[in-house]
Amino acid sequence: MSSQAVPLSIRASDAPRRQVYLFATCVIDLFAPQAGIDAVEVLERLGVDVHFPERQTCCGQPGYTTGFPEEARKVAAAQLDLFPQPWPIVVPSGSCGGMLKHHWPKLFANDARLSAKAESIAARTVEFTDYVVNTLGLNLPPVADDKKTTVALHTSCSARREMGTLDIGRSALAKLPGVELVVHDHESECCGFGGTFSVKHPDISAAMASDKLESIRRTRCDGFVSADCGCLLNLNLTLEKQKQDKLRGEHIATFIRTRMDCAGGGA
Repeated sequence: MSSQAVPLSIRASDAPRRQVYLFATCVIDLFAPQAGIDAVEVLERLGVDVHFPERQTCCGQPGYTTGFPEEARKVAAAQLDLFPQPWPIVVPSGSCGGMLKHHWPKLFANDARLSAKAESIAARTVEFTDYVVNTLGLNLPPVADDKKTTVALHTSCSARREMGTLDIGRSALAKLPGVELVVHDHESECCGFGGTFSVKHPDISAAMASDKLESIRRTRCDGFVSADCGCLLNLNLTLEKQKQDKLRGEHIATFIRTRMDCAGGGA
């Protein structure tokens, strides 16, 4: 993949470009493609060549967490050969990243040949924000006062526990000039999505989403960000049902790309 964006002056112009795979997730592919496009653009602006295996599909998490490991194994097995080069596999979803990193090896623990492939993928899997902050060293120039904003952060439950996205997300926002992070009092609570949980228990899910959003609203933030589009779908659609027009959430890749533009890194 390539980009025509003008690179920011945050890396040496003669530095070799890194190579990564992007595991975009089926939720981004089907419901939030702009988040995937923005993740690619951010990586490319930071000096990375992004490779997207087109045969990738779901990570298998819905089946796995609902009690169908064999079905999840079939989904994962079809993708074990899609990442042959020893490059990092960047995932713009903490929960899907957790599936690849922690649960794919479990699915193939009894198959030596496939287990080796799953372990290789697990060892190279990194959540998008983690890669941008801790590997690429995100560092943007200051922004004008009229570009300053306040945001709240939401981390999905599995992403927080399996990939450490709460601390990583906070670190990313702290590196973005003109961005003030506000902490809401329901930050540690689930948004109510939970994959198939929201389908099986819609009333409970809706109540959890409403509680989360009310907590975010009380901060009077300009918006909120998350590294997981499943959570964003649940929360933003709840806002639409509530006819709340002022508050919206966006993927952290989109937010970072926007802040790059504010800092003068646009095309």
